[in-house]
Amino acid sequence: MGNSILDALNVRVEGAGDQVLVLAHGFGTDQSAWQRILPYLTRRYSVILYDLVCAGSVNPDHFDFRRYTSLDAYVDDLLNILDALHVNRCAYVGHSISAMIGMLAAIRRPELFSKLILIGASPRFLNDRDYHGGFEQAEIEEVFTAMEANYEAWVNGFAPLAVGADVPTAVREFTRTLFNMRPDITLFVSRTVFNSDLRGILGLVKVPCCIMQTARDVSVPATVATYMKEHLGGRSTVLWLDTEGHLPHLSAPSYLARQLDIALSQ
Repeated sequence: MGNSILDALNVRVEGAGDQVLVLAHGFGTDQSAWQRILPYLTRRYSVILYDLVCAGSVNPDHFDFRRYTSLDAYVDDLLNILDALHVNRCAYVGHSISAMIGMLAAIRRPELFSKLILIGASPRFLNDRDYHGGFEQAEIEEVFTAMEANYEAWVNGFAPLAVGADVPTAVREFTRTLFNMRPDITLFVSRTVFNSDLRGILGLVKVPCCIMQTARDVSVPATVATYMKEHLGGRSTVLWLDTEGHLPHLSAPSYLARQLDIALSQ
C-alpha cells in the first residue's frame, strides 16, 4: 500500500488529550462522517481518524480485490495504523462494518483496547433459523442487482432509507460519499459484508463493549443489538439511542457526541 499506510489511508490525529480514541467509519462513508462530532472529543482525547481502503477518498489502486475478500485484511490495516502511531492503549468507536473490524482486532490484540463502542453493528445481516438479521438472501441479491444495473439510482434510493431521519443535510452527505466510491468496489465490499457471518466470534471478544442502537435502523434490527449483548464474551451494555436511522453521527451529531461522552466515561 505505497510507502506508508498512514498516507494511503489518510490517517490524521486531532486533539492533544492523554487518552487515545479511534473513530472508524462505516460502509459508504469516509472519515468526514465524524467531522460534526470531532469538536466534542478533541478536548479530552487524541483522536485518530482514517479511511477504510474502500472509501472514495482513498486511491482505488490501493484496493486489492484478492486481499479484501474478508474483514481480516481490514483488521490488518487498523492494527498496522495503531502500531505505526505507537499506540499502546485506546478506546475505539466503530460504525457499521468498522464495529465488526474493531471486535476482530480486539480478539487479536485485546491489550490494545480499553473499550469498544459499536454503532449500528451486525455480525450477520442474513436471517437464519433462530436469528433475525433483517434480510433474506433474495432481498440481498435484489440489492446487488440494483447496484449493478444503475448505481446512481441505487444510491439515490438507498441514502435516504439508511439515514432514516428527516435530515436532508445528512442524506446529501451520505449520497456524496457513496458517489465518491467506485461502483465495482462498492459492490464487492457489499458482497463481503452481507455474506459475512461473525456470530461465532462474539464470545471471543473480552474487551468491554457498548452497543449503540438507534430506533428503526433499516440495516440493523434492534434484535441484533440484544443478540450481541447476550453473546459477547466480556462485559457489554446496550445504549438505545433516541434517534432514527443507521447514521446517527450524520443525522444527530450533537446528540451522539453526548452519548459517546457518557459511554466513554463509564
